Amino acid sequence: MLVLVVTGFAWQQVDSLRSSLTTAGGLDLGDGKDGAVDILMVGIDSRTDAQGNPLSQSELDMLRAGEADATNTDTIILIRIPNDGSSATAVSIPRDSYVKVPGLGMSKINAAYGETKALAQERLIENGVDPAKADAESTKAGRHALLQAVADLTGITVDHYAEVGLLGFVLLTNAVGGVPVCLNAPVDDPYSGADFPAGPQTLHGADALSFVRQRHGLPRGDLDRIVRQQTYLASLAQEVLSADMLANPAKLNQLNSAVQRSVVVDSGWDIVGFARRLQDLSAGAVTFQTIPVEDPAGTSPDGESIVEIDPTQVHSFFERLVGRGDGPPAQSADNGGSGSSDGGSGGSGAADDGRPLDVDPGAVTVDVLNSSAIGGLASSVSEALGSVGYGAGRVANYTGTPPAASQVRAAPGSRDAATAVARALGGLEVVPDDAMAPGTVTVVLDDQYAGPGSGSWSGTLVSGTDGVSGSGGPSASGDPATGGGQPGQATGQPGADHPVGPAVSADDGVRCVN
Repeated sequence: MLVLVVTGFAWQQVDSLRSSLTTAGGLDLGDGKDGAVDILMVGIDSRTDAQGNPLSQSELDMLRAGEADATNTDTIILIRIPNDGSSATAVSIPRDSYVKVPGLGMSKINAAYGETKALAQERLIENGVDPAKADAESTKAGRHALLQAVADLTGITVDHYAEVGLLGFVLLTNAVGGVPVCLNAPVDDPYSGADFPAGPQTLHGADALSFVRQRHGLPRGDLDRIVRQQTYLASLAQEVLSADMLANPAKLNQLNSAVQRSVVVDSGWDIVGFARRLQDLSAGAVTFQTIPVEDPAGTSPDGESIVEIDPTQVHSFFERLVGRGDGPPAQSADNGGSGSSDGGSGGSGAADDGRPLDVDPGAVTVDVLNSSAIGGLASSVSEALGSVGYGAGRVANYTGTPPAASQVRAAPGSRDAATAVARALGGLEVVPDDAMAPGTVTVVLDDQYAGPGSGSWSGTLVSGTDGVSGSGGPSASGDPATGGGQPGQATGQPGADHPVGPAVSADDGVRCVN
C-alpha cells in the first residue's frame, strides 16, 4: 500500500511524512543490491492504530470487524521494484499457505507474526519483563518470524517492510475519495458486512474494507478474495497516480494524515529518496500476481483448512520474475503492448512444422490482449493458458490497429514458445516481432477467435508442446490436434487444476470480479 501511496505525494508533503511515520527497528533486512528493492507489505487484523493506540468504539463499529484484537497478517504482498523505479510487481501470498515458520514448524503463514508474538510475549512477562517492553519485543519477534518465513518460501530477501492495520485501509480509501470496483454478481455476506449489487460502483471507507475481506460465498474462497484485493489495489493505484489526485492539496493532506496514523515502516527506509526514484511511475507499470498454488482446499495433519503450495514451484516463480528484468516487460503506451509501433502484424508468420517442442510452459509468461468486442475474453484465455501451465502475464485491451486475425507474437528467440502457445489456442498464426522484449510472448485476440477461453470452444485443452501431424495444429474451432501428442496431459506445473488467475495490471480499467 505504501509503495502505491507514497508516489502520490507532492514534495512539500514528503518531509512532513518522514518525520511523523511510525517506524520499526532491528528487522535485519536486505540492501537491495540484487538490482531491485523488495518490500513486504502486510495487512494486520488489528484494532489499534500505527502507534498502538486502541481504536475508539465508533471506529470499531465502523470497521465491522468485531472486538477481538489480533495480529494475524491477513494480507501478505511481496512487492518488487527495480532500482530504476520504472515498474512495480506485487505478488500475493495466500494467508493460509502452509509453510515452514521459524520456531513453529509447519503452519499457516498468517500465523507466523501473531503466534510468534503471543509466545514471546508470554515468555517475557513470565520472566518479569515490563508489559510495555514485552509487547514491543514480542512484536519485533513476530515481524522477524514473518520476514524469515517469506524469505524461505520465496528465495527473496526482503529489503523493506510496511504494515497497515484495518483502520489504515479505511483512511487511505477515503483519502482518495473512494475507489471504483465491479462485481459479476450481487453479494450479501454477514461475516464481512459485504452487501453490494452487481456491476460497477465506487466504494468508500468500511464498505471498501468489507469488499476486500469477504471470502465466504466466493467460488474459490481466499483465492477469489486475493483477486478482489489485487483489483482493488490496482484501482487505488489509478486513483493515487491520477492528475486529479496530484493536483488536489486537500486530498494530499488527507492522504498524508492517513499514512501517518496507519502505516508502520522499517526504520532504515529513506522514504524521501525512495519516493524520488518512483516519481515517474505510472499506474500502467504496476501489476499484481499470485504465487502458484497446489490445492486451495487442503487439510493439514491437524485437520486445519490450508492452502497447499510447493516451495520449489514458488522459488521457480520468483526466479522467472527476477529473470525477466526485475519487473513486467516494458509495453508500448501507444499500442497496448503489441510490440509493433504501427499496430500491424509485425511480419509474416511461418508455418508450424508440427515437431515436438522443448518448451516448459511454466517458464513461458504470456501477455493476452483483447482486440475483440467480447468483454473478458483476454482474461478467459489467460486463465485457460494457466490451466495447462503457462505463466500469466499482462491482460489488457489492445489499442492498436486490430490484426486481420488472432495471432501470437514472438520476441526474438521465443519462436518455439510462441508456437506452443499458438497450438494450445487452436492453431493461431505466429508472427515474429523484433520490437518485443526477449523472452516474451503476446497473444492478440480478434472477434472471430473460437479457441480455448471463448464461449464457443468445447475441445480438450493441450499444452501445445507435443508434436502434431501436418502443420495445422489444433483447429481454429478448438478440436484437439491429432498425431504425436496426448492432449490435455501436459500441465507443465503442479496446481494447474487450481489456477490463481491472470495477472492484474493497474491500467486494465475496472475489472469485474466475483
